[in-house]
Amino acid sequence: MASYPFTARYATLPIDNVDTDQIIPARFLKTTSRDGLGASAFYDWRYDAQGGPKRDFVFNRAEFRGVEVLVAGHNFGCGSSREHAPWALLGLGLRAVVSSTFADIFKNNALKNGLLPIQVDPQTLSELLWSPGYITVDLAEQQISTPSGITATFPIDSFAKHCLLHGVDQLGWLLSLDGDIAAFERTRMEEVTV
Repeated sequence: MASYPFTARYATLPIDNVDTDQIIPARFLKTTSRDGLGASAFYDWRYDAQGGPKRDFVFNRAEFRGVEVLVAGHNFGCGSSREHAPWALLGLGLRAVVSSTFADIFKNNALKNGLLPIQVDPQTLSELLWSPGYITVDLAEQQISTPSGITATFPIDSFAKHCLLHGVDQLGWLLSLDGDIAAFERTRMEEVTV
């Protein structure tokens, strides 16, 4: 189960309109498994034509290894719908992405797969993009903060928040109600047979 609040280093990607094909190129979508997709995240930006790492790309830099939060430019996750995009980001070790706007489909896919999309105002985003360091994510309070004094609240759907706080997806939540569902069915059957 994911624990909140958490404090982690964050990496910055000050690029607007990062689409899902940049997050995970289409040629890596032949799988229905999440396993190994982190290695393909941002592939065309991370690696050169021979497959060698580009030293200047954020996720290839030593100081950003092991980060759990990505702060990205405006309109993150635009483009085509692909659940593989949040899978790839989770495979990189990310727990949250901060931006001023997210594509709706990406945002929903992220929430359903345990990746927290944190939407902040453009001024807060600008401050975060140009001062990387540590960030505290408090999902219960729907707030982020940094040691430098940046604080912001963020919106989230209440059901998605519940699932993330309890470490379950939608199916897991339904399965947790198995006893209640069985009790309802027994009561309903008794009412029908009377």
